[in-house]
Amino acid sequence: MENYPKAELGILGGSGLYSLAGMSDAQRIQVGTPFGPPSDLLRVGVLEGRRVAFLARHGPDHLLLPTEINYRANLFAMKLLGVQRILSASAVGSLREEIRPRDVVLPDQFIDRTRQRVSTFFGDGVAVHVSFGDPICSEVRQVLLSSVRYAGGRAHDGGTYVCMEGPAFSTRAESELYRSWGVHVIGMTNLQEAKLAREAEICYATLALVTDYDCWHQEEDEVSVGGVVENLRANSELAARALRNAIQTLPRRGAGCGCGEALQNAIITSVAAIPRETRERLAPILGRYLS
Repeated sequence: MENYPKAELGILGGSGLYSLAGMSDAQRIQVGTPFGPPSDLLRVGVLEGRRVAFLARHGPDHLLLPTEINYRANLFAMKLLGVQRILSASAVGSLREEIRPRDVVLPDQFIDRTRQRVSTFFGDGVAVHVSFGDPICSEVRQVLLSSVRYAGGRAHDGGTYVCMEGPAFSTRAESELYRSWGVHVIGMTNLQEAKLAREAEICYATLALVTDYDCWHQEEDEVSVGGVVENLRANSELAARALRNAIQTLPRRGAGCGCGEALQNAIITSVAAIPRETRERLAPILGRYLS
């Protein structure tokens, strides 16, 4: 296996957050994975005294639609670098009056409305069913919540994120349906990342950065790219400050969250029956359970 530089923390940047300034000793590296190339070269270096790996999920110059992102490659690359915790930032629309554009939501639940995406590393001779009742790492989420507030942002503690396929925004009927379910924000990327992070035994939490009210809001203009882009700029500045705060204050990996042992009782297939190719391909994730 190639000897990649190591990182303790991973950052997945979304719409508007394509880089993170201030990283020293930085290298841009191409990480090879069994699932193909990640969205972009990973930038690995030191930020606020911690080893960090940054990846723009939509690729350079935002080339990738949400459905085109190779989520498995992105998360597997983080695993290969030794990342233990992933801090994500992504743009969302608000489904509640009290959650305003430029607010930040720290979601603790997801609803999956995607249809065309692979959301697991497993199959091909190994059946694994991870627990996903609480899909976000509570420890990392609390640090991000405090970090947003310290950075001067208006943060909402908890909420449900519905992940839609896109790339078009919602119809009004869809928007009202999600509101009737009690959903707080709508986005297009984070659900697959959270599932794959759990399978890879990596802690995961996200900053859901509100760019607009979804189209349910009759007194606001219908969702437009122009309005979204303006709020993206403001949100990306806040996200960068919050992420730097979180990197400074995150304790070394704690024992309380359980994310690092997610596979302990989740592998259904007997070890002897798992095909050799599958064992080799997934060794960074499954290796300690196959010996």
